[in-house]
Amino acid sequence: MLSDVASWVQDVIERLGAVGVALLVILENVFPPIPSEIVLPFAGFVAQRGDGSVVVMIFAATVGAVVGAVILYGVSALIGPDRLRAFVVRFGRWFGVKLTDLERAENWFDRHAVAAVLLGRCVPLIRSVVSVPAGFRRMSIAPFLLYTAVGSLVWNTALIGAGAILGDQWDRVEPYVATLQWVVVGLLVLLVLRFAITKLRHRA
Repeated sequence: MLSDVASWVQDVIERLGAVGVALLVILENVFPPIPSEIVLPFAGFVAQRGDGSVVVMIFAATVGAVVGAVILYGVSALIGPDRLRAFVVRFGRWFGVKLTDLERAENWFDRHAVAAVLLGRCVPLIRSVVSVPAGFRRMSIAPFLLYTAVGSLVWNTALIGAGAILGDQWDRVEPYVATLQWVVVGLLVLLVLRFAITKLRHRA
């Protein structure tokens, strides 16, 4: 399946160039199974061989990232904090989450919103979902757009630049991103375990 997706991604970029990159990045933000570690390095390779500009590819990818982030932000903002709280009150016990846990998470995000959005856009797996809490908390749109654009610009420049440097070996970028993703997964698992252990201790 991943091979089919990779082939489709390459075909879109070959046909549409920078416009295709922007569209794919929008989809990648809304539908994470589309891998940026294929989209962006291949865009760099296409630009490097003379079928585009690296700068234009980076710009297109960054525009796509911002548009995709705004979509998730908008959906989350429409749901809103009140509906989220009602969901936690009604179903939270099935997930071991109480309203106080949600309030602590909300307070943490409010204190660290800038760092969460700016740095989160540079972290695999978190890049897309960071728009969700920003929308739920209805973070001011101007800072959200600014820090989303800056964080996305860093990520896009790194991967598209790597693809341009590596040329026809652009696919060598993917294993490094995959390793970083596993590191992130490991950290998330540790956080979940810590949360679960803390809850069990409180119950005891």
